[in-house]
Amino acid sequence: MHPQQSASQDYLASVAARLAADECRTWWEDWAGVPVLVGRRADFKWRWMGTRLHLFTVAAAVQEITIPTIEAFTDQVMAYAKKTKGGLPAGFQNGLASFPVLISDRVDPAAVRWAEAQQRQKWASLSRPVVVDSTQQYVGTYHGTPVIGLAYSSYFEQKARQYFYG
Repeated sequence: MHPQQSASQDYLASVAARLAADECRTWWEDWAGVPVLVGRRADFKWRWMGTRLHLFTVAAAVQEITIPTIEAFTDQVMAYAKKTKGGLPAGFQNGLASFPVLISDRVDPAAVRWAEAQQRQKWASLSRPVVVDSTQQYVGTYHGTPVIGLAYSSYFEQKARQYFYG
């Protein structure tokens, strides 16, 4: 295995361990020949107006990360979370959140800027894409305070620190 590939795989293994330590249910899937780590948890808080938030973390090591790559992966993860969640539809006292995570030793800086620029959202579904440059050991994701999903912002920040930095 190439040293950079090993760095990406090591980072992916560390994310798997951090998800498990946070009591997420984790499993692996094959997405078009790419091994994908999936982590899932659900949390309920009264300060979220009595809603349950289902958080999906979906991570994969890939050859290269560009804007189209992370954008397509983000859309795919959001659709996957919606399909996989089950129960009441999102928006009925429960919401969906996701961290689509791509890891590579070849990262277009524009892809990092795209991930850091804003939180993505669809009806009752929020996403914070994460781009990891395993060579530079740099993690790029949104850290702002959005208007939509404001109640969940500190939760996203806490989980991002817990899962991706360290």
